[in-house]
Amino acid sequence: MRGDEILLLGIGIQPPWELVDQHLDTTTQPHELHLRVQAERGARYPCPVCGQPCAAHDFTEKRWRHLNFFQHHCYITAAVPRVQCPEHGVRLVDVPWARKGSAFTLLFEQAALALVREMPVLAAARLMAITDTRLWRIVQHYVSQAIARFDLRAVRGIGLDETAAKRGHQYVTVFIDMARRREPVLFVTPGRGKDTLRQFADFLAAHGGEPGQILEVVCDMAPAFLQGVAEQLPNAAITVDWFHIVQLFTRSVDEVRKREGKEKPLPNHLRWAVLKRGELDHLTTNQLVALAEMATQGLDTATAWRVKEKLAWVRKALTPRAARWRITHFLNWAAALVGDTPRLEPVRKALAARSGP
Repeated sequence: MRGDEILLLGIGIQPPWELVDQHLDTTTQPHELHLRVQAERGARYPCPVCGQPCAAHDFTEKRWRHLNFFQHHCYITAAVPRVQCPEHGVRLVDVPWARKGSAFTLLFEQAALALVREMPVLAAARLMAITDTRLWRIVQHYVSQAIARFDLRAVRGIGLDETAAKRGHQYVTVFIDMARRREPVLFVTPGRGKDTLRQFADFLAAHGGEPGQILEVVCDMAPAFLQGVAEQLPNAAITVDWFHIVQLFTRSVDEVRKREGKEKPLPNHLRWAVLKRGELDHLTTNQLVALAEMATQGLDTATAWRVKEKLAWVRKALTPRAARWRITHFLNWAAALVGDTPRLEPVRKALAARSGP
């Protein structure tokens, strides 16, 4: 195989296009390999609208950035014909190595997209030696194409949660399809709160679905989310995800510990002992000693900790019926255990949140 044939294969060029010139510019850093491509004389080109073969009307000079040739930057230059279509008039033809309107080859964009899946866009742009603005345009083009193909008619259950997008309390809310194990993300929008539910409902309607088809929403107990679900997804039952339940009761334990610590000395190493799961393989020796001292001293922190640890028993239910019975038993047991002790008010608030509407 000749060298020019290898280059043609590497950039995805096929007849009627051919490589007519190549030179390496060593006056730049990094060096640049320039490949010039042109079509065979007298060739006819398909109209980009209807595909009808047409003669060239004139030519427009175009240049594309390609993948590096070894350590050298590589550019493709071509005089791209404009055809005179009897039906659609003068049109610029599509070239096989790049998408319409792009200054990069398809292979370059493919490599760029592979990188942004694994690292921040700015870091990928530096590796590709382009600006992050240009790389964002590539990403947005292909993401928009993928979103346009979304068919959300079959979605019945969704999960949603907010996460910090960057420093300074800037959040995004992520919606996922609970029935999909791979690539479950449906929608991401800046901000958090009930307005994100309105935006999701609009997005759902724009892609073949309707708000009434959503039957279950998994989220935390943030009032804004609950209000948004009630207003925008009227048929959806709310399921509180387990992480936020455990988080709520863990915070209540820590609050009780802080209150009690202001009034009396507590065992050393107690903080992380009560915040971790109460299993031997999760605790250090000092933390186990702290739990033992807490139990013998009859601390209110011990009561709050027992309530938090009882959640694991609820989680182990094997059937929905058993889970409902365990939840009812847990709420009644915990309420009786906590009683009206003033220091245990954080635990009562947690129980009220879980047993509310």
